[in-house]
Amino acid sequence: MVNPVHLRTLVEVTRLGSFAAAASRLGYTASAVSQQMSALERDTGVVLFQRSARSVLPTDAALVMTRHARKVLTDIDALLAASSKTHAATSQELRLGIFPSLATYVLPRLLRSPSWPDLGINLNVSVAEPGQTIQGLRAGGELDVALVYQVGQSGLAWPHTVSRQWIGDDNFRVVLPKSWGIQANAEVAAAQLNDVPWIMHHPGTPDAMVIERLFASCNLHPRVAVHSDDFNASLQLASVGMGAALVPELALANRPDGVVVLDVPEIRLARNIFALLINEKATAQVEVFVDGLSGILNELSRASQIG
Repeated sequence: MVNPVHLRTLVEVTRLGSFAAAASRLGYTASAVSQQMSALERDTGVVLFQRSARSVLPTDAALVMTRHARKVLTDIDALLAASSKTHAATSQELRLGIFPSLATYVLPRLLRSPSWPDLGINLNVSVAEPGQTIQGLRAGGELDVALVYQVGQSGLAWPHTVSRQWIGDDNFRVVLPKSWGIQANAEVAAAQLNDVPWIMHHPGTPDAMVIERLFASCNLHPRVAVHSDDFNASLQLASVGMGAALVPELALANRPDGVVVLDVPEIRLARNIFALLINEKATAQVEVFVDGLSGILNELSRASQIG
């Protein structure tokens, strides 16, 4: 399904000639607009822009899509206007399941945004790991939307009655104690980390098995000093010298001063983050809500890479 929000953004980008101008017009950041256009390209399977360091040029496909998008958006506006004449405006109750990192670092930023009160969503939030929130989506469950992640091909399954929408990736990064004397953002080979203590997931969990396979593939056999499934705890323990750790970028939003982030080219892993929606709850309000979360996630990811 093509997101109408993305179509509206496409119209403004082609009309104004830049992501930055469209962002200013629509109240987004330029990177959020770029994220939306990348998502639209994935959804449609066509290249919409030729990107360079200084400009974005719409392709012929983008211009054709823009012409049709204007018609579609006009029809949507007409539909909403007709509905508003026959039904009083009401807020939508949304029962949301969300995993801890997203609840800690992303959701509060959206709830603090000036546009949030106008969205008309009343949230009921349950913070839990993906396996638990997915159970709440099953027939007769207590949730309408679940925000979940999947690491690699770990065994995460969801009901066939829900739709899945990708909202972003949360890349893992290697962190070391600053006291070990390695410069921040240094490029380090995995083999150099073979003889240092590590903070690792508890064995047996799907995430732990994916990480273990990845480490083994680059001949890294960590000497485990700590088992921890709590990324904030792992960062704090790394900051006092207990060991190296592999943590997602979301957790780095609150990293302590005593750690440095490295670039280890052999270790490339991400949590793929999705919204799982019960189809009848996937209203335009919910689409805007999910899109807002996606934009904030992208902003945090960029800030982490810069930092």
